[in-house]
Amino acid sequence: MTTEAHQRRWVPGVEARAGKFPGPSLIGDLMGIQRRCGWLPRKELEELARQRRRPLYEIEGLVSFYPHFRTEPPTTVTVGLCHDLTCWLGGSDARNAAVRDVFAGDDDVEVTEISCPGRCDIAPAATVNDRPCRTSEVPDLVDASKNGVGAVSPTASHRPDGGWPNDPYRDDDQRYGSLRALLAGQVSAEEVIATLQRSGLRGMGGAGFPTGKKWELTRGAEGPVKYAICNADESEPGTFKDRQLLAEQPHLVLEGMLIGMVAVGAEQGWVFIRHEYGPEEAVLEAEIEQLHRIGLLGDDVLGSGRRLSLEIFTSPGGYILGEETALIECMEGHRGEPRNKPPFPGIYGLWGRPTLMNSVETFAHVPIIVGRGDAWWQAQGRGESTGLKFFAVSGHVSRPGVYCVPMGTTVGELIDLAGGVAGGAELGAVQPGGASSNFIGPDHLDTPLDFGTLAEAGSMLGSGAMVVLAKGTNTLAAATNVLRFFRNESCGKCVPCRAGSTKAHDLLTDALSNGGELDDARQARLRELEVVMRKSSICGLGQVALGPVVSVLDQPAGG
Repeated sequence: MTTEAHQRRWVPGVEARAGKFPGPSLIGDLMGIQRRCGWLPRKELEELARQRRRPLYEIEGLVSFYPHFRTEPPTTVTVGLCHDLTCWLGGSDARNAAVRDVFAGDDDVEVTEISCPGRCDIAPAATVNDRPCRTSEVPDLVDASKNGVGAVSPTASHRPDGGWPNDPYRDDDQRYGSLRALLAGQVSAEEVIATLQRSGLRGMGGAGFPTGKKWELTRGAEGPVKYAICNADESEPGTFKDRQLLAEQPHLVLEGMLIGMVAVGAEQGWVFIRHEYGPEEAVLEAEIEQLHRIGLLGDDVLGSGRRLSLEIFTSPGGYILGEETALIECMEGHRGEPRNKPPFPGIYGLWGRPTLMNSVETFAHVPIIVGRGDAWWQAQGRGESTGLKFFAVSGHVSRPGVYCVPMGTTVGELIDLAGGVAGGAELGAVQPGGASSNFIGPDHLDTPLDFGTLAEAGSMLGSGAMVVLAKGTNTLAAATNVLRFFRNESCGKCVPCRAGSTKAHDLLTDALSNGGELDDARQARLRELEVVMRKSSICGLGQVALGPVVSVLDQPAGG
């Protein structure tokens, strides 16, 4: 993005508050410098400080916080190796060691460890110059990169032959029908919100807040200016369903977002996407260009006199940015540290304005609910559950991938859809809602996948990511791997999370290195840390970080 374009994009600013710097965000400038130079040379940062009239130490504070920013020039090829849960289950320890051996002494290749890149369906996963691949493919892709060939390995896809069941459009020219009806006055904003409330749709990013209620609150918030954000920053190990939706359903994601903007009275919206999702970002860019061509974006959408604008904000990295207020802090140009709540973004969000924020999957479900009605949506669920749900399934299954099933489908049925436990092994344990959800055992195969039923089972629906562990897997080691991720990704703002996750991880790694046994004193210490972190951490990261560990302690035979 050019400096001129960046200035146009970030017209709004904020006054200094709570020690924050005033003025437009510098994140776009820093991302642009790194795209151009491959890293952030100090002379470029000094020039940026002069141009923007901002202190250099502010810029350095941003650079040091976000993991995507580089302060040293890269080698010819940079290899990133994932060691998080699904990759660990796929044997990343041995495979990553083999990759390091291959390139030991090669000054043109830098091998580094990365956090989950969202490619759990091809685990153990890696990146070569930020492009995703299987770890086994790294040597060939490194050779290709050295020779200037940008080979990229495709990821797995399990799209049904008849298309995804949440897509109401079978022909391209039918797309955006629900949005057109809203813009034409065939349905009102109040009716849209009422339909969502009756449908029972809840946020699919993890929190599960009722979608219609959130839209109603944001619509009713005071102020002439409102914004909308699609949170496409899924970064939790085992979670990659939103990536699939962005690749295959960009029209539904953007239509749902635009319907939300019209319903709450917002003119500007952003898709906040993680930088690891470069291919998916390109798909979104193309869809946004198409929206301009067909008149659904611009200063006078379909002659309605309504202005609608959509742009993409690429994340500079960090799992913490999936937390909605940390994401907003990043967009405003600050370190991505969560805010205390309340106020919530629907009242006080981006630049202090009411901001509607939903996940990729939540927005993707909106068009069909608006088009076919709440009764249709409710009928898609099983039993007392309503609607459809996307799940990313990974770990020890035969066919890892993304599956769309009726809400209320059981744990066992989803595992069967994914081909069952790999190699015909017995099931040992499951994380039904991503790395932050508690482990449950084989006795929960008949548990329906829904918010309430999983809570009753001692876990949660979470991010819609099922990680399957075969019998014989060391579940305490798996839980320690999960804790390691949360420890690494803690923003450090609050002491309970920062210190608690580190202390707990030290206790566990020490125990695992000495036979894997936890004496009563250590178990008591871990349980005490879990309570403190859950009750006093500012955001969900610290609140759930030790949950999986304690769930293993409660079910020692789960693995």
